[in-house]
Amino acid sequence: MVRKIKAKLVLQFRNQGLSGRAISSAQGMSRHSVQAVIEAADRAGLGWDDVADLSDGEVYLALFPGRGVRESVFMQPDWGQVHGELARVGVTLKLLHQEYVDGSDRAVQAAMSYDRFCRLYGDHAMVTGASSRVGHKAGRSIEVDWSGPTMQLVDPATGEVSKVYLFVACLPFSRYAFVEACLDMRQDSWLRAHAEMFAFFGGTVPRLVPDNLKTGVISHPREGEVVLNDAYREMAAHYSAAVLPGRVRHPKDKASVENTVSHVATWVIAGLRKEVFTSLAQLRRRIREQIDAYNRQPFQKREGSRLSVFTAEEKPVLQPLPAVAFEISTWTYGRKVGRNGHVVWAKNFYSVPFAHIGSNVDLRVTETMLEIYRSDERLTSHLLLPATTANQHQTNEADLPEGRSWQAWDRARIDEWALRMGPATVTVISKIFESVPVEEAGYDPALAVLRLSRRFSPARVEAASQLALRGPIRSPRYAHLRPILDTGQDKTGIVPDEPEGDDGGYVRGGAYYAGGAR
Repeated sequence: MVRKIKAKLVLQFRNQGLSGRAISSAQGMSRHSVQAVIEAADRAGLGWDDVADLSDGEVYLALFPGRGVRESVFMQPDWGQVHGELARVGVTLKLLHQEYVDGSDRAVQAAMSYDRFCRLYGDHAMVTGASSRVGHKAGRSIEVDWSGPTMQLVDPATGEVSKVYLFVACLPFSRYAFVEACLDMRQDSWLRAHAEMFAFFGGTVPRLVPDNLKTGVISHPREGEVVLNDAYREMAAHYSAAVLPGRVRHPKDKASVENTVSHVATWVIAGLRKEVFTSLAQLRRRIREQIDAYNRQPFQKREGSRLSVFTAEEKPVLQPLPAVAFEISTWTYGRKVGRNGHVVWAKNFYSVPFAHIGSNVDLRVTETMLEIYRSDERLTSHLLLPATTANQHQTNEADLPEGRSWQAWDRARIDEWALRMGPATVTVISKIFESVPVEEAGYDPALAVLRLSRRFSPARVEAASQLALRGPIRSPRYAHLRPILDTGQDKTGIVPDEPEGDDGGYVRGGAYYAGGAR
């Protein structure tokens, strides 16, 4: 074919004095092709000096203008418009090809096939260098990461310097950026930064693309499912987003935020390097100002700025924010429900439905609430008691079994129990309350006496009370009644009345001190 003739090489050899036959033999060209080049050069009046600085392709076109150029019989799409439409949500090449076919039918022109349409669009994207944007659609994803470089806070009183970490987020379509300063890179800071990020963008997206850090991703195996941190997955679900972490050691999976991190080092860290910050609020305010200027900076290879593209094209397609912002929570697993139907958290007690007594439950704790779960089922919730309290009970009536619920002990309940046991027991209880300065101080010793009926029969406790009241002790208590019951002195049947005129009270005999052995 003539198009394969190395026209420039033929003219070079001709300039060196070689004949057409010699050139044909040396280069393996046909004599006809070599002669065609020489004749074309003579007609155009071109010599070696005229073409020495031109490329092979340019020399060929100069000698054979229009040869090999084919006009396409198909209607040509506006590839720039195709590329712009493809960036919109839900738009595919298949849809655009169908619209192109419809347009060619209206124009009564031939339409290219879908395969050719895709191939030519790929060539256009490759030539224009636009392939980096093709994969990003407006309002579909947010890439997040921690910045490697850090900043500092200075304590104005001590001069102590503390490190500040920067959370960076970017919308890949518009490259609109967000930066939040944090005192650490722990899970709470990670989640709070996400909540601030969504509020800053004013909407949510279906995909979150983080790195594989432990505050978000527990494991990312080559095969199998990604295992996410529970709190991170819960936060993403609150904002109707799915967490799709980039592959391990594949930074191009989140190239937009990687690029933004490097820009943050210039616009924020370097831009504020001469300022001294003494509070986190002050630093965050200045960072917002710097990021606002960064987002307003015009693109170098694209019309508009990050802010203008975000406002015009991306913000309208963001999903709306939930009614309330996400509240940071902490999970604690495998807490056992006690026999009293309560579970312990931070030295306080929270009720669980009585059917789950003895089971292991999981606790989700926020700044204001404590929720109790078993597997995926939420059993109950409570307002969180203040951190300064201890041994307090937070009980929902619905969590208790039907019937009489637990009540705090008071004097009336204690007297009612004593009355059921007998008059001597009532007297012992009365004397206990008479011996204390505050009524509440008598609850424990009085109940200790009454609870003897759980080990011994109420009749024996009543008999022991009668014996104790006859002794020299003015206010008998548990320590006086228990020995009488242990040694069986209450089992003598009817207790003999005290001899008339003998007011010495009850005196223990030798049998008591001998343990009943005599």
